[in-house]
Amino acid sequence: MSIVTVQLGQCGNQIGFEVFDALLSDSHSSQGLCCKRENEAYQASCKERFFSEEENGVPIARAVLVDMEPKVINQTLSKAAQSGRWKYGQHACFCQKQGSGNNWAYGYSVHGPRHEESIMDLIRKEVEKCDSFSGFFIIMSMAGGTGSGIGAFVTQNLQDQYSNSLKMNQIIWPYGTGEVIVQNYNSILTLSHLYRSSDALLVHENDAVHKICAKLMNIKQISFSDINQVLAHQLGSVFQPTYSAESSFHYRRNPLGDLMEHLVPHPEFKMLSIRNVPHMSENSLAYSTFTWAGLLKHLRQMLISNAKMEEGIDWHVRPPLSGLPSLGKMSLNKDLHFNTSIANLVILRGKDVQSADVEGFKDPALYTSWLEPVNAFNVWKTQRAFSKYEKSAVLVSNSQFLVKPLDMIVGKAWNMFASKAYIHQYTKFGIEEEDFLDSFTSLEQVVASYCNL
Repeated sequence: MSIVTVQLGQCGNQIGFEVFDALLSDSHSSQGLCCKRENEAYQASCKERFFSEEENGVPIARAVLVDMEPKVINQTLSKAAQSGRWKYGQHACFCQKQGSGNNWAYGYSVHGPRHEESIMDLIRKEVEKCDSFSGFFIIMSMAGGTGSGIGAFVTQNLQDQYSNSLKMNQIIWPYGTGEVIVQNYNSILTLSHLYRSSDALLVHENDAVHKICAKLMNIKQISFSDINQVLAHQLGSVFQPTYSAESSFHYRRNPLGDLMEHLVPHPEFKMLSIRNVPHMSENSLAYSTFTWAGLLKHLRQMLISNAKMEEGIDWHVRPPLSGLPSLGKMSLNKDLHFNTSIANLVILRGKDVQSADVEGFKDPALYTSWLEPVNAFNVWKTQRAFSKYEKSAVLVSNSQFLVKPLDMIVGKAWNMFASKAYIHQYTKFGIEEEDFLDSFTSLEQVVASYCNL
C-alpha cells in the first residue's frame, strides 16, 4: 500500500529529500546480503510504498512539497533531479514568494486558509495516483511559522477530508537553546493542534540528533544536511520493507497501519520516538563487528534509561521488580530514571536475523500495567540488510521519553505568556489568548497522562 508524503516548510522539504534519497539508495544497494530474488521483492515493495510510475525509467516520489518561499523547494527539486535515481513530480509543489515570519498564527490563520484549495488539490491528485492508499506521512518542524502553522492547518484538513486514512506527523523538536525567540509558542500551538488531528507524532529532537552526529559519526562541523541524513537513516530503517509474519517471507503490505496498530493503543498516547543501533562513521565501521545479543542489549538499556544513543547509556537504571510499585510513577520534580513504555516495536534487519533473541523486551516490568507485554511488544524482521550495516536494530517506542522536554517547552511558553511577551504578534492574526490557554491545558494533560503510566 502506498504512502503519500507531505513536506512542509524549509525543514520538512530538506528532510523529505534525504528520506527519499536514503530509501532509494538503500533499495538499490548491492550490500543487501540476500539473494537476487529477495532483493527484487524488497525493491518492488519499497517502490510501491514511496514511488509512483517511472518516467523514462526514473521513479517519481509520492510527495507534495509546500513552502511559502521558493528557494528551498527549487533546491530540493533540482537536487532530486540531479541524483538521476529519482525525482519529484512536475506538478507536486506549491510555493509562494512570502514566508510566514516564524509566526505560527500567520501560517495557520493566513497562509493556510488562503492557499487551502491549491494545497489540498495537489494532495488529492497524489492520492488518486495510488492503487491502494495507506495514509499520509507529514514532515514538518515545530519552531518556525510555515512548517508548524501550515502543517497544523493541513493536518486538520486531512483529518476532515480523509478521516479514514492514517496520518503520521514527523516532527522536528527545536534545539533547547533556541533558534527562534517564539519557538516555544509555535511548538505548543503545533503540538496541541496535532494531538487533535493526527494519529501519531513521530518526534525527533534536534539536540539528540546533533549529539549523534558529533559523538557517533565524528562530524566536526555539523550542518543541517548531516542532521537530516541521520534522521533519514532512522526513518528509512523503520519504513523499508520487513516480513509480514515470523515465518513468512512476504513483505508487509501496510506499514503505516501496522505501526499505528502496534504502537498507539490509546488516543491519549501518540508520541513515538526512534532509537537505532549501530550508528557510526564509515571509518569506524570497518573495524567493528556486531552480534544480535550485543545490539539488543544496548537497545534495551537505551529504552529503559531513556538514552537517545549508544554512547553514554546509564547501565545502573533497572526496571522495577514485578509486584513492587513502579518507579515510573514519577513526579516531574524527581529525576526520571526508569522510562516506562506503553508499546514498543523492534525492527531487525540483516544476517542471521532469525536467531536474534528479543525476550528481554517482553518483560512486564517495562510496560504500563494496563497492557500485557503480548500486546505491547512486537518485532519485525528481514534478512535484507539496511544501508551499510550487516546487522541493525531499530526501536520505535511509545514511552515517557518526551515528558521532560515537553514539560520544559510548556513551562518556557507559560513564562512568556504570563508576561504577555509577543502575544500581540499572534492576536493580530486571530489567535486569541483563549487559544493559548487551550493549548496549555491539553499539553499539561498529555504530560500528566504519560507521568501516570
